[in-house]
Amino acid sequence: MTTLLVIAKEPRPGRVKTRLTPPFTPKEAAALAEAALMDTLRAVAAAPADRRVLVLAGEPGPWLPPGFDVVPQQDGGLDERLAAAFAGCAGPALLIGMDTPQVTPDLLTVELAGHDAYFGPAEDGGFWALGLAEPNPALLRGVPMSSPHTGAVQRARLVSAGLRVHDLPVLRDVDTAADAEAVAALAPRSRFAAELSRLRAVSGR
Repeated sequence: MTTLLVIAKEPRPGRVKTRLTPPFTPKEAAALAEAALMDTLRAVAAAPADRRVLVLAGEPGPWLPPGFDVVPQQDGGLDERLAAAFAGCAGPALLIGMDTPQVTPDLLTVELAGHDAYFGPAEDGGFWALGLAEPNPALLRGVPMSSPHTGAVQRARLVSAGLRVHDLPVLRDVDTAADAEAVAALAPRSRFAAELSRLRAVSGR
């Protein structure tokens, strides 16, 4: 059974995309986060999978489409939360976050039977996707998160475990206002781009 996992926070003002503030208000940052999450979930819904799971910190809202199981994020650091997400899978799984609204179903169409792992590096040195043919939470525990070296350390952990790693394209996470502009330009038809355009029009930015 192939599982697609999305790890995300409920898009509530003050809890998500805090690095967008300023120039955006907490409410505007949350609106952008919600749009990014909706784009991500839409791509996951259109990609082939036996099961789709939203690993959520918070409560689901009207932005959640049908067809997803919702499980709460466990306590602990991000490495522990990612490890726990994989621990809940009985077979091959691919995990992504909510920071890459430009993601497409094609990027998420992976054949884990042909590789031991898929790795999607992010421009900021992290990673936007991680796929494991045989989910092993120990591969994530202890990896330093939210640093410029996170992706390199995680990929090295996979290689050290003897896994055959297939690299996915590098994507840009949305963390800052500059990221938001760049990603919206890459995905001009996304909800994220439309929301950014709306906020610019309302605020006059």
